[in-house]
Amino acid sequence: MLHTMKRFTLNTRQILPISLEEAWAFFSSPKNLSKITPEYMNFKILSGFDEGTTREGMIIKYKVHPVMGIPLTWVTKITNVSAPHEFTDMQLKGPYKEWVHTHRFREIEGGVEMTDELVYQLPFGPIGLIAHALFVRKQVESIFAYREATLDKLFGKSK
Repeated sequence: MLHTMKRFTLNTRQILPISLEEAWAFFSSPKNLSKITPEYMNFKILSGFDEGTTREGMIIKYKVHPVMGIPLTWVTKITNVSAPHEFTDMQLKGPYKEWVHTHRFREIEGGVEMTDELVYQLPFGPIGLIAHALFVRKQVESIFAYREATLDKLFGKSK
């Protein structure tokens, strides 16, 4: 029986009181990802990162511990870069069947509007759907909430 998996989306929006150039410099550097990822995930970049900024075709390998401290290798590819306004990372290897995360930055009065669009699917058919309902959705949302609070601490809240 052919089973089509459900796609989930998460859209977030945050205003940061920084310039577009500052936003791009921070978010396009993979080394800053660990600063905005919850500590329990024990996030580490293993390879694919140099001191430059994100570029199309860049492949980055991470080690994360997303559930019960179990280590997991996550590999992403940067599939689209339109500096300083947008870039997309796509999971090549990791816990999701699909993970496509687009980061957008738009200069507005008083700072930058940052939006994230995440589209993801879980593996394992009906079991994946149950896992999403029980804990995956909450975990994804909490990671982005942690990120928002951390960015407010780093850059200040927009007025």
